[in-house]
Amino acid sequence: MAGRADLKQPPEGERPPAAARAVEKTRSRKDGAAVPLDDVDRRLLNLMQGSFPIARRPYRHVAELGDLEEAEAMTRVKRLLDKRIIRQVTPIFDTRALGYSSMLVAAKVDPEHPHRAAQVINEHPGVSHNYLRNHEFNLWFTIATEPDSKLGLEGTLEVLAREAGAESVRQLPTLKLFKIRMDLEMEGDTEALSSAAEVAEPIELERQPYDELDIAVIRALQGDMAVCEEPYAAAAAELGLPHERFLDHLAGMQERGLLRRVAAILYHRRAGFSANGMGVWQVPDEQIFDIGCRMAAVRGISHCYQRPTYEDWPYSVFTMAHGRSKEECDAVLDAIAEQTGIHERATLYSSTEFKKIRLLYFTEDFKNWESSHA
Repeated sequence: MAGRADLKQPPEGERPPAAARAVEKTRSRKDGAAVPLDDVDRRLLNLMQGSFPIARRPYRHVAELGDLEEAEAMTRVKRLLDKRIIRQVTPIFDTRALGYSSMLVAAKVDPEHPHRAAQVINEHPGVSHNYLRNHEFNLWFTIATEPDSKLGLEGTLEVLAREAGAESVRQLPTLKLFKIRMDLEMEGDTEALSSAAEVAEPIELERQPYDELDIAVIRALQGDMAVCEEPYAAAAAELGLPHERFLDHLAGMQERGLLRRVAAILYHRRAGFSANGMGVWQVPDEQIFDIGCRMAAVRGISHCYQRPTYEDWPYSVFTMAHGRSKEECDAVLDAIAEQTGIHERATLYSSTEFKKIRLLYFTEDFKNWESSHA
């Protein structure tokens, strides 16, 4: 794919240096099998994904919820990190709120050698996820560009498509965000994954105001957090802020939407979730809002978006299902079809994980990439 015309447009509508911490996460086939977990591990993993607080002693809070001693909770978390069940404990900042432009991209690349195209695409620091999927558009990745990018998102995609030798590209930006929360339900069964929680309103995507202190906090805290009694203390000390003031500022960033939460991110397959299926749905325009909200409420769905359609791509609502098997993913998506009455869907499964990282914000990596590729 050579030029701008080939990129189809949607309708209108640190303690260590950053480079050292943005380590690409590629699935290891050798060490990719699920690791046995006891009931305490499963309960702790659920709490670490959803109940890790902004507090001086967050592990004490998690331990109390899990009926554990603080020391045991930290010992177990360290072991789960060593066993590669937990990928990292980290703050999760909001890309859109920080003014970064991002989208999902589907590319049609050489099916005989997709890893070559993936390697080129993975070099961009804003590519956080990249998967091989069972579709004519076989390479699916998410990409973000920083607020002052000279190339911008479209220009960056032109360069990547050309260098990767992509035959065609589909831009699939988020038109409406219904859900983005990657919690793997470690204690529940398939019925629990297929059940619906309270239906919530879509999430707003507008950029939020922030200042130099916010940027300094992000730079100091992003990446892997130490497992210790006071894991926020090092970042506070780096900025010369009293511990409590740092925590208050971080809580304020969460209230303003810049920080979504602090949580443990898991290796899906090592935690027993060996399958993920991207269910894409053909939903009538007038039903998208209601149906999207209902689909997002299902516990086994981590991401739910409205995205643009094309002549050869009629699917407007995307849902990401996670399960302990392909059959469990299918069961979750089948339950959604039954609950909503929407049956026109396709399911795309990933066969290879080429990249999975958390973005690092306000680093020189983006500018360096543009300098060498623009």
